[in-house]
Amino acid sequence: MRNSIVVLISLFIVGCGESTKENNPVIEEEIEEIVRNPINVVEGDDISVEVYDFETIQPFLNKKNDKVNVINFWATWCKPCVAELPYFEDLGEKDPDVEITLISLDFPKMIDEQVIPFIKENELKSEVIVLDDPNGNEWIPKIDPDWSGAIPATIIYNQEESTFYEQSFTFEELEKEVNKFKTK
Repeated sequence: MRNSIVVLISLFIVGCGESTKENNPVIEEEIEEIVRNPINVVEGDDISVEVYDFETIQPFLNKKNDKVNVINFWATWCKPCVAELPYFEDLGEKDPDVEITLISLDFPKMIDEQVIPFIKENELKSEVIVLDDPNGNEWIPKIDPDWSGAIPATIIYNQEESTFYEQSFTFEELEKEVNKFKTK
């Protein structure tokens, strides 16, 4: 519990950093096909949200497919995160070669009260999963060694490379970054 509070406080204090790192996250192995192994599934309003710890979320961070994979770390309480979500949604709907996964860092007890209503109200089409791992000091540097833990944060990757972004995006910025991965 204390680690969760420390991570949450650091996310609030740090805010939205402006950092871009190439060749990250630290990907230990590539996954051909995702094996879903959530630690919990929360259902409500005809919406199902899978909950993962860092170990079981690894397959989402290491997909080996022919698409550009975009992983966005966000939370319903993060105003810059919520502001940029429509850009991820638009890109996912517009481009069949892009696969969007939205990893919510909301507390698991907030899934029923905030995450599911948010998904429904905003008609999110991208896959939304929740990361429930209070050991942020352990898993945050595994995503990117320089990640402060601030959100929004995004990983864009394909089979050859991966880049981590600790920033907010406009649609044009997001599309430009994704397109860099298509030409490689």
